[in-house]
Amino acid sequence: MSLAWIGLGANLGDAVTTVRTAIAALDGLPGTQLRQASRLYATPAWGNEDQPPFVNAVAAVETTLAAGDLLQAMLALEQQFGRVRDPAVHWGPRALDLDLLLYGEQVLDEPGLQVPHPYLHERAFVLVPLAEIAPDLAIPGHGRVQDAVVRVDACGIAPIG
Repeated sequence: MSLAWIGLGANLGDAVTTVRTAIAALDGLPGTQLRQASRLYATPAWGNEDQPPFVNAVAAVETTLAAGDLLQAMLALEQQFGRVRDPAVHWGPRALDLDLLLYGEQVLDEPGLQVPHPYLHERAFVLVPLAEIAPDLAIPGHGRVQDAVVRVDACGIAPIG
């Protein structure tokens, strides 16, 4: 079993319900069990700011799936929630976005798969929920989550409920 950390986000439709349902659905992936999830956070849009705010969270799962297989299962889950990937639209609105942030202590750089996620240490919308549930977690090459989160601008990020 490997411990993997997954970032979740949505800003179309009922994003709160989508993210909550997606967290539960991670537990249903083959060979995968949900171990922990952060609270949901309201976050301003990032990259392309001309869109609705996001709902974000982070979940930890234990899985027997290899990193690439877990990523493929996550992409299939996105599609089940109505995600349509348009290569012409970068950082656009989405029904559901799932990112493989960390996979054990592995560092992977393969076509279509980079672990740790290449922007993990720069994105407050992922670091804030990750710091809530795993502040001492190491981001290979970037130190602990609790140290990375203080280096980013978390203005406008607030827990929901």
